[in-house]
Amino acid sequence: MLNFDWLAGVSTENAKNIFLVLFVIIGILVMMIPTDYAYEGVEKSDRHWYNNLKYWALGSLTILFIIYYIF
Repeated sequence: MLNFDWLAGVSTENAKNIFLVLFVIIGILVMMIPTDYAYEGVEKSDRHWYNNLKYWALGSLTILFIIYYIF
């Protein structure tokens, strides 16, 4: 059974800010991935912006960031 009593002293606003900062840090780490690695498995002649996995990861993080920011 999980024990989350150690979070009792953290306010909701602080917890929200911690998660938002984590999303930003993950986004920065995603941007540090080399482009060739992000296009893994796609031939150079067939590379389009929608094949770049970095954009898909940043899009997912952005959606999560907005949801956490609103709620």
